[in-house]
Amino acid sequence: MSLDSKTALRLQFLVRVVLKECDHLLLTDTRLFAEPFTEKRAKLLAVDPDLAERVEAFVSRFSRLQDTLGDKLLPTLLMALGEKTGAAIDNLDRAERLGFILSVDEWLAMRNLRNQMVNEYVEDLLVLSSALQSAHGFVSALLTVTQAITAEVERRGWLVRLTQHIETSKNAQIFVIPAKAGI
Repeated sequence: MSLDSKTALRLQFLVRVVLKECDHLLLTDTRLFAEPFTEKRAKLLAVDPDLAERVEAFVSRFSRLQDTLGDKLLPTLLMALGEKTGAAIDNLDRAERLGFILSVDEWLAMRNLRNQMVNEYVEDLLVLSSALQSAHGFVSALLTVTQAITAEVERRGWLVRLTQHIETSKNAQIFVIPAKAGI
């Protein structure tokens, strides 16, 4: 399938963006979760500005990657594949059917965690610590989605110079995460 140049350029741009977002998320994830994020650590946020900045960076990067994947790259890819795009839930259903995401329920669980991390931040440190630790567990799922979508775009020949990014990326390990069945 041949793409119009506008769609091809958009796909290429979005893939570059999500790869950079993965790099940044991995860096922050590694630094923040060197030890489990407990309610005790959450209490330190008020007195440890470095920890607070790492939490803010993690929440921002986790949320941004999920938004870019789900709200921008996925619809663009579906359109390029000739799939009908629609509401986010419909796009997620198609993505699950095509093997780009493991499940819609998992994606929605990640979205709910994102909302907890943002909205409950100041009020309930137990909810925050639990949401952060759960989100940490979903980082690999976001990386796997990135891997699946990028592989599809590359397989179809819609991506140029991805190899150059992989070779120069400090965190190219996103491409060695074991793919889940069906992806």
